[in-house]
Amino acid sequence: MDIKIKKRNGSYEQLCVEKTKKMVAYACDGLEGCNPVELEMDSNIQFRDGMSTKEIQKILIQTAIEKMIQTTKDNYGNAVKRTNINWQYVAARLLMSDLYKEAAINRGYHYFGYGDFSVLVHKLVGLNYYGDYLLAEYTDAEIKELEACLKPERDLLFNYEGLKLLADRYLIRGFNKEVLELPQERFLVIAMHLAIPEGNKKMEYAKKFYDLLSELKMTTATPTLASAGTMYHQLSSCFISVVGDNLWSIYDINHKFASVSKHGGALGIYTGKIRALNSEIRGYKNASGGVIPWIRLYNDTAVAVDQLGRRKGGASITLDIWHQDLYEFLELRTNNGDDRRKAHDIFPALSIPNLFMERLQTRGNWSLFDPYQVNKVMGFQLEDFYDEVEDNAFTEHYLACEANDNLGRVEVTALEIMKKIMKSAVETGTPFIFFRDTVNQANPNKHAGMIYASNLCHEIAQNVSESTFIEEVIETVDHKKQVVTRVQSGDMVTCNLNSINLGRVSIEELRDTIPLQIRMLDNVITLNQSPVSEARITSDKYRAIGLGTSGYHHYLVNNKITWESEAHFKEADRLFEEIAYQAIKASMEIAKEKGAYPEFEGSEWQTGKYFKRRGYTSERWLSLQEDVKKYGLRNGYITAVAPTGSTSNIAGTTAGIDPIFKKFFIEEKKGSFTPKAAPDLSDENFWLYKEAHHIDQLYSIKACGIRQRHIDQSQSFNLYITPEVSAKDILNLYMEAWRNGVKTIYYVRNQSLEMDECTSCSS
Repeated sequence: MDIKIKKRNGSYEQLCVEKTKKMVAYACDGLEGCNPVELEMDSNIQFRDGMSTKEIQKILIQTAIEKMIQTTKDNYGNAVKRTNINWQYVAARLLMSDLYKEAAINRGYHYFGYGDFSVLVHKLVGLNYYGDYLLAEYTDAEIKELEACLKPERDLLFNYEGLKLLADRYLIRGFNKEVLELPQERFLVIAMHLAIPEGNKKMEYAKKFYDLLSELKMTTATPTLASAGTMYHQLSSCFISVVGDNLWSIYDINHKFASVSKHGGALGIYTGKIRALNSEIRGYKNASGGVIPWIRLYNDTAVAVDQLGRRKGGASITLDIWHQDLYEFLELRTNNGDDRRKAHDIFPALSIPNLFMERLQTRGNWSLFDPYQVNKVMGFQLEDFYDEVEDNAFTEHYLACEANDNLGRVEVTALEIMKKIMKSAVETGTPFIFFRDTVNQANPNKHAGMIYASNLCHEIAQNVSESTFIEEVIETVDHKKQVVTRVQSGDMVTCNLNSINLGRVSIEELRDTIPLQIRMLDNVITLNQSPVSEARITSDKYRAIGLGTSGYHHYLVNNKITWESEAHFKEADRLFEEIAYQAIKASMEIAKEKGAYPEFEGSEWQTGKYFKRRGYTSERWLSLQEDVKKYGLRNGYITAVAPTGSTSNIAGTTAGIDPIFKKFFIEEKKGSFTPKAAPDLSDENFWLYKEAHHIDQLYSIKACGIRQRHIDQSQSFNLYITPEVSAKDILNLYMEAWRNGVKTIYYVRNQSLEMDECTSCSS
């Protein structure tokens, strides 16, 4: 039978089954339990005239993926599911072969594998995909030298899901989505870009950064992964702003949100200063529409201005639990009530002081106030205070508000509010929780400001404040009129992230890997093209970064530690203390070299209070404390654990600090079915991978509290519940989180709900 096969370049050739056999043999080579003959037989390819090689490859990939999870019978005849995760690496090699072949065609070379990297850089600079600064900073000889360090064999580290995600979302493609860049080239370009601030040491650091990235020992934030080396390199994941109680500020934040979202960032917005529903405006009673209409404005911006076309924009909106619009706020995402007062695309978050939790504990009453009226009657802004260990400024001012009969309020029980919170959490997974006193007490830079809210994924805790309008003037320049607006800059937080892949890095290796990661993050601040001027000012002021972790559950399993155990608590303490020590030390060493962040003087880093608060009294900590005092720190904020949802998939490990969702399952997307399994799942570690919804959440809370001592910002921490969990038990989880010093709670992940994942903050 005369069968012709269509090749990728559009030409036809006679069917040669041996070529398929050769490809299958290559894909299965060295992978235990992956027989190429078995894959050929199970794929059952029905060759036909005009069939494309791409079609053949797709069938082989799908067959390999489906072989990951197979149903067999045990010794008693019962149907059981068995996994062989090596088949996902077979599928990855087949996909990688696709990418190699397409890149060769699109780039004009005629061999399997990687093309000339120097030619690629010149080509993509010419096409405006790469920034021309790469050629300005690196000579052709240096680019050739770096090309020699490129390791194509590291492509074998990817599993299918990770490689597909990287290829679909992050590799540079042409106008028609044609493959131009390959994985190791993406890593090398990121390394080259982030090494630029190192001057005459840039080649040395570019090579080290590349090794760390390509060995999957770390992950970068998705904006860095997507944008480093490109024309517009906005490298930050999230931004945080405060909205003032005036129209200029409300719309100014909306404009900033649009700019941030356009360039791939998400936004955390604090709205606690906005007056409540039916408050007065310019002496007119009942004139204010409250917070909700402005939240709807931000909701519409999130939908209208997407993140580089990858997903809709994302924003969390934080409101204080004492704000009079609280009840409507808690129903923003629910399906009951007036839809004109809803914001289904916004993620609500609550700022909760210790006093509320104490009232909840004693089943006391709670008062809701209008912040405008508080300021008018009491002469202060209640949201500007928090309780310290040494004084209770918020509590004193709140009690003063309650004691003033001239100040209007809505009085309810704390338990009634908590029931509303829990109802919303069970139905929507939100509100996120921000324990404001816990956060601010631990703030190392409280001398320079206050923390009002967190970012979308709730791992960032940095000083934030509103920008204020000064004036708008008309100036004449070259006989032409110009309108100039002057603004007093507030602190607009940027969230600059990367994560240690604990699934591939041992505790002993942290000494080598963390200094490189801290340097990369510090260089992100230097290089970043911020879409908002205030964010640039704040970045330079604090040089804040967020070193986090992915692969936490993977790490525990690798070390044969069960989640629900005392051994888990001990290892969490040991591991995160080591991360903290190495990260602070690394930032201090860079400060020696490049100078401390501008707000270092007067910080708790400088006074030593940061170390005393955490009980760091060992000889090495005391020595580091003295070095920090002497040389300063390069970064005002250093550690924060992001969710790493997508980048942990690329790195082949578990997400953030979360337990696995399931040991293995089949994901359906757009009509295709993809089996997935926990990292390195085997008979030996099967029972160590306990699934999130089956874990006693009190163990997760206690472990989170133990880790929090060593993390200067926060953790993107989820609670997992099932429909069977009682309201009393859910209430107890919130109480225990507060008692254990947990700073923030991200989602409450009900087993029956699907949650929107934030890809911006993934790192």
